[in-house]
Amino acid sequence: MAPSKDQLACVIPGGFTVLSLRFSEDDDHAALHQLCVKEHRVRSESNTDRPLDRTLFVLNVPPYCTQSVLADVFSRFGPIQSVELSDKPGVSESSDSDVSEYFRAARRQCFRVAYIVFSSESGVAAAKRHPRSIPLTVSTAGRPVRTGVSKWIQQYSESLVNSSSLQDAVDQFMTDFDRQKTEEAERLKQAAVQQQEDEEGWVKVTKGSRGAKARPHSEMANQRTLQKEEKKKQRKELLNFYSWQHRNTQKEHIAELRKKFEEDKQKIAILRAQRKFRPF
Repeated sequence: MAPSKDQLACVIPGGFTVLSLRFSEDDDHAALHQLCVKEHRVRSESNTDRPLDRTLFVLNVPPYCTQSVLADVFSRFGPIQSVELSDKPGVSESSDSDVSEYFRAARRQCFRVAYIVFSSESGVAAAKRHPRSIPLTVSTAGRPVRTGVSKWIQQYSESLVNSSSLQDAVDQFMTDFDRQKTEEAERLKQAAVQQQEDEEGWVKVTKGSRGAKARPHSEMANQRTLQKEEKKKQRKELLNFYSWQHRNTQKEHIAELRKKFEEDKQKIAILRAQRKFRPF
């Protein structure tokens, strides 16, 4: 017997299947929320934790649906390996994976997208075949989802930080940081030991990491570097001295010209006062 029209999956343009979502079993006459699901097939993300044949891409996920809630809702289609929530489609948001939970930015409450990875391909196919007329339930008696005042109290309780746990996280971070610095110093020391200097004073520089310039660390190279810096300093001081001397010379020349000008003015005044007609 062929399935009725109401038991068929609702597929919209773009290849998305529409799934109905209700909050609780008691909301039979309440408005249903619509989810759009599709098999995840982005070739550029083939090297991520989203297998192309076992990942279900979900749009329009409401704010009250957490990772655990989505795992419970979609577990009816098959065993789930992982659930990832993101504010927008794209590459995996793994930049804060190594950051402690105490220092991560709080997620804003909004509609998001989800990537649900099933243990087998049959889970994706079962979700795409699910009819729209049979809604999925978010909150059940076995797995209730808190709302209203109880949800706010839970969020407030979770926002309080345990001082001992925070101190343990800080101590662990500092321990890892000190270990990384020690390992980095050890690598630099080993790289310096590998550099050898021949009889003529040339330094053999090994190839360092990409983007970093390898520097010689021999005694003769250090002396040459110090001599170059000293010569630069002396040239700078000498240049400043000549500039100062040049300025003083200009000032003296201008003063001499003014003095000569005053003397010439006096001579002209005397000649004008002694002006006489002397033909012979």
